[in-house]
Amino acid sequence: MPVILCVEDNPQNMRLVRKILVHGGYQVLEAEDGLSGVRIALQDKPDLILMDVNLPDIDGLEATRRIKAQMGAVPIVALTANAMYGDEERCLAAGCDGYLAKPVSKDVLLGKVAEFLAT
Repeated sequence: MPVILCVEDNPQNMRLVRKILVHGGYQVLEAEDGLSGVRIALQDKPDLILMDVNLPDIDGLEATRRIKAQMGAVPIVALTANAMYGDEERCLAAGCDGYLAKPVSKDVLLGKVAEFLAT
């Protein structure tokens, strides 16, 4: 069963993503801030990381840079409410492999997850 780390500080968003992913057949690890996201990623080596950008300690882009510096192969998809012009490019430039704007539908989320786990 593929393992997905979701780094998200909003409990409602975390609950929704967890529900969608578990129903889709994935095991979900959770982190509520960037530093714990980095720690869990390095410790548990998930198959995919869903990274919020706006986090309470270090932002998701810095967390992405730290994770990629130590375990570059893991795919990281930004899952963020930042949906303004240039936000996707900023996320990709920081090392994210993909980008999803919130709110995200169940089908779009599961499709993106399947896309990255297939590669």
